[in-house]
Amino acid sequence: MSVTVTIKAFNEEAHIAEAIESALAAVAELGGGEVVLADCASTDATRDIASRYPVRILCLDVPEERSCGAGAQLAYQAVKTEYFYLMDGDMALVPGFLPRALAWLQEQPEFAGVGGNVKDRYLDNAEFLIREASLAREAHRRAGPVDRLDGGGLYRTAAIEQIGYFADPALRSYEEFELAARLSGAGWKLARIDADAVLHSGHRIDGLSLMWFRFRSGQMGGVGSLLRAALGKAHLRYTLSHLRQVRALAAILAWWVVLLVAVIAGLHLAAAILLAIPLCFLAVRRRSLFLGLYSFAYWNLTGVAVLRSFLARPGPRAGRKQVSYSVVQDG
Repeated sequence: MSVTVTIKAFNEEAHIAEAIESALAAVAELGGGEVVLADCASTDATRDIASRYPVRILCLDVPEERSCGAGAQLAYQAVKTEYFYLMDGDMALVPGFLPRALAWLQEQPEFAGVGGNVKDRYLDNAEFLIREASLAREAHRRAGPVDRLDGGGLYRTAAIEQIGYFADPALRSYEEFELAARLSGAGWKLARIDADAVLHSGHRIDGLSLMWFRFRSGQMGGVGSLLRAALGKAHLRYTLSHLRQVRALAAILAWWVVLLVAVIAGLHLAAAILLAIPLCFLAVRRRSLFLGLYSFAYWNLTGVAVLRSFLARPGPRAGRKQVSYSVVQDG
């Protein structure tokens, strides 16, 4: 039973060798398979390093169409096998996980995909510290049925073929959730097993720089694009009911309105209290004044980004679900 391990990457010269070597080792554990690099037109040495290995290399034809959704869709378009595993170029597959995941998926025909634990290697900036502390509250990160497979997973190709495409290339984030919503509408399920799947290196920059990168790149406003793409679609209800960020952002917008009314009405004490309440709540929840301030800034900036992406005019990618690519190396 052959499996394709697909690695989506952009400018991952520091990690791509380890990612490819771990993928080759993983398919070897299964007795055979293929490794594919789906490169989003990297401008560094990512493809040059990858060319040293017996892997197929595909490159996005139009760099301006680069996005998380485009990278995932490009990876899927390379698949010729019954199953495929999707991972990022800054990840390394943990030995033993792929055979275990494949055996599980073969025994569960109603499931379209299965993932495992995503272990962050570096917890040296605010975003990763908060994410690590929040894992216990994130149901989709725990073992059992889940409403998305953030961080990659092993998928049944037939399930994706049934719904037409893997990821919307117009999405700059939340592409895994959008996929899960469409799979659920088609009757498929997703799950996570209690086993380490990948080691994730992530960005090695400070939290404030990473926050600005998320905003500038459009990743932070992903919920806005996701909601706009779901309008009038069958998976809109799934999106509204399962994505807690929607409820959090609705609360932020309501808070903005009340705060603005208080300021306009000259109720300065009330405005100060309104500012202090979320700051204190987040500081207590994060058990750190700095992390509380970081979360406060992050969520407000996210509100701006989501409104911007939701109201933005659809780009030329809108409606097109396939991406064009060139074969750089044919394995």
